[in-house]
Amino acid sequence: MKLQGLQVIDLSSFLPGPYLTLAMADHGAEVIKIEMPGEGDPARVIGLKDGEHTVLFRNVNRGKKSIALDLKSDTDREALLSLCDKADVFVESFRPGVMKRLGLDYETISARNPGIVYCSISAFGQDSRYRDRPAHDLATEAMAGASSITAGEDGKPAIPGVPIADIIGGLHGLAGVLMALLRRQQTGRGDFIDISMLDSVISACANVVGPTFAENRQPVNEHERTTGGSAFYRFYECKDGGRLALAGQEPKFVRALLGHLGRDDLIATVLRGPGAHQQPVKAYLADVFRTRTLQEWEPVLDELDLCWGPVRTLPEAFADPNLTERKMLLRDEAGRPHIGSPIHFRNEPAEITLQAPALSAHKTDLLA
Repeated sequence: MKLQGLQVIDLSSFLPGPYLTLAMADHGAEVIKIEMPGEGDPARVIGLKDGEHTVLFRNVNRGKKSIALDLKSDTDREALLSLCDKADVFVESFRPGVMKRLGLDYETISARNPGIVYCSISAFGQDSRYRDRPAHDLATEAMAGASSITAGEDGKPAIPGVPIADIIGGLHGLAGVLMALLRRQQTGRGDFIDISMLDSVISACANVVGPTFAENRQPVNEHERTTGGSAFYRFYECKDGGRLALAGQEPKFVRALLGHLGRDDLIATVLRGPGAHQQPVKAYLADVFRTRTLQEWEPVLDELDLCWGPVRTLPEAFADPNLTERKMLLRDEAGRPHIGSPIHFRNEPAEITLQAPALSAHKTDLLA
């Protein structure tokens, strides 16, 4: 596997950091999860259980080893530093300043191990004016402006179903760690990586800031190409209450559907681009899609080679055999489902361990 031989010290909890180190564990790294004695990662008690662990905890901590250490104890802190002496990567997600106070900051650890790649993931970054403010995913999305363009039908900000800031922050952290490891091959030195969840969401706004950068104004959701201003990029309800998403605005898709429906007269309106002028097309398509069930529309839209998808529930999504074929739905010996790795190598693919560690299960072995 690509990362076999690497050792990762993981002091992160909840989602962003564990998501980063999960990818490394799936692809061969030895990930040592450092947890609080008695409690461990809060994810151990968040949400439903379907066995020894909560679904959340096992989803992002499988294949890792666990040690419980009291970081305020001199003995335990020295034990952690001894692990860091031979480690390749160190990941933490405490509020800025905490690692310094504990004597576990980059300067301290890199003085002992110059090759260490040290990644800090926080809400606002190490040198931000907001560095001392506590925050989770939703707050950083709100402050990045993303919530203002993620609105419900009432026009008010809607809570996103997927924690984008957490996931993107973890992915940027993974990219930074891998870049630093690659550079270390030439220099022999590691580096410090400062990942901000707010920065990560801001970077993900590249395709929606046209009105803001060009005209210094807030985008009008109903007029923009990816937030409701296009008849060919929105949800439609079908006769049976099912919904589908049209998700392609290229001229070939517009001509294919409107031509099939005998409404060539509407093509030019759509090809003018997103905006209020597309409202008649939206209304027309809304009426048309209500004339058939979702199941009846599926072969029609597939035959037209449109860019579209059914709006599924989570159980429906995970029942799709495509997930099993892509190894994105795995099952352990007890039959419990697990999400697979989305990184598919032709050579040296992931070899996933479908087992999450009990709290401090590996302390004796690793500290012997």
